[in-house]
Amino acid sequence: MILPELGGRIQMAYDKVKQRHFIYYNQVIKPALVGLTGPWISDGIKFNWPQHHRPSTFEPVDFTIKENEDGSKTVWVNEVERMFRTKGMAGFTLFPDKAYIEIQGKVYNRTPFPQTFLWWANPAVKVNEDFQSVFPPDVHAVFDHGKRDVSTFPIAKGVYYKVDYSPGTDISRYKNIPVPTSYMAVSSKYNFIGGYEHDTRGGLFHVANHHISPGNKQWTWGHGEFGRAWDRNLTDEDGPYIELMTGMFTDNQPDFSWLQPYEEKSFVQYFMPYQEVGVAKNASKDAIVNIEINGKEADIKLYVTSKFENIKITLLQGQQLLFSETISSSPAQPYLRIVQLNQEVIPQEVKLIVTNLNSGKELVSFQTEKEGKQEIPRPAQPAKRPAEVENNEQLYMTGLHLEQYRHATYIATDYYEEAQNNKS
Repeated sequence: MILPELGGRIQMAYDKVKQRHFIYYNQVIKPALVGLTGPWISDGIKFNWPQHHRPSTFEPVDFTIKENEDGSKTVWVNEVERMFRTKGMAGFTLFPDKAYIEIQGKVYNRTPFPQTFLWWANPAVKVNEDFQSVFPPDVHAVFDHGKRDVSTFPIAKGVYYKVDYSPGTDISRYKNIPVPTSYMAVSSKYNFIGGYEHDTRGGLFHVANHHISPGNKQWTWGHGEFGRAWDRNLTDEDGPYIELMTGMFTDNQPDFSWLQPYEEKSFVQYFMPYQEVGVAKNASKDAIVNIEINGKEADIKLYVTSKFENIKITLLQGQQLLFSETISSSPAQPYLRIVQLNQEVIPQEVKLIVTNLNSGKELVSFQTEKEGKQEIPRPAQPAKRPAEVENNEQLYMTGLHLEQYRHATYIATDYYEEAQNNKS
């Protein structure tokens, strides 16, 4: 369900196999003063551009429906935003044989001046004490907005958002976060973020090229009285939610990217339901996989987003074949198997590969990250005042950065004027 009359958001998405709403479906419209121009609602998947808390999130946008030759259908939504007159489009495509939503995004600078923008897709997911966010396995730290603060992840061990999580608290679990909290992954070589409901054994995954979509974020009102008050503000009976947010061309908020005069940027992202796999280790638009190794036992779980008749599951330790099986699978038939190995193995040395034998294409693979000391990045430091900056080049770069990121309290021209005064 797409509502072009309310910002062009995806209001509802239903998994007919699992018979569940795989994004948060709020059955009522209860606007709150959260958007930049006021009204904002909690619901399925909304889009924040060219600024977060998008000004037009509660306003109508243009739309059209296209029927494609392959049997798929695309709904395009489009607007020229009123802040800088740039154009943004999103095309939502459903395929007759694929269990995912494909979103094609396009942003275009119609003006003769450089502009900045951000694009975050904000899928809301229903949460309770059994919910867990699924970040890539190489994410060991998360940042606050503007990278002002940092925490280890998934086990927080210090103070974050004024909450003392020591000696160690799993903040991938919704139930362990008592106050409104954001966190964004510092970096990852993987292409996904997701969430899993351990009680229903179902979840949501987002997949996109991490070079274009490095932003992986969780936002929650908090599992406490403040959060419950916002539940009452925003819905009647559909309860709490969190947002698993995905950023294009940026890994943090409120970071912005440049659009040069008449430049267009485009990207593709996928949102999909999945089931039974748990806290998955890797994903593509075709498959989601999890593996747990304990001594001589390997617990392999695989969910695919379309029907495959000839999939090969391969488990390797170096060049040594530990296990191989050829199977059929579909969204209605996840592959779940506990494999007894002939020898104890070291998880970091074992690689799982899932291949479509009909095409020869690798669907997904995973090898456990090697253990080692992981350095926690330092929080960002505020910019120096203009008179304290060392040279004109740094003054210019600081001013340009402030322009790009639309800083709320620093003024870019102060730095440019200081450079000009130095020159004279």
